[in-house]
Amino acid sequence: MKFMLLVYAEADAWEAEARKLATLESVALCHELDAEGQYCSAAPLKPVTTSVSVRVRKGEALITDGPFAETTEHLGGYFLVDVDDMDAAIAVARRIPGARVGTVEVRPVVELTDLPESRS
Repeated sequence: MKFMLLVYAEADAWEAEARKLATLESVALCHELDAEGQYCSAAPLKPVTTSVSVRVRKGEALITDGPFAETTEHLGGYFLVDVDDMDAAIAVARRIPGARVGTVEVRPVVELTDLPESRS
């Protein structure tokens, strides 16, 4: 069963050196998950200041700078894992460095059939 682990934190949650170390730790975690047959995908996101939000209303695209919601914690990255159940997904989430300074939201993925293969 696939789970999306969404990593949220405040923009200034990490000092530069700590961020570098957390990134190295996250890469190592991805390799561990891969060895365990649980890794699907993972990536950090660029800062929230680089984002835009797109809404379509009455056929008209409304594009605004910034994230969809005004919050103190922002989506900073994700892990997509394939594990047995929610408990196993939570166990992975606990190993994500971002959980120490922010929040990791764990959500089951609805797997649709007839979608194209993913390209990395």
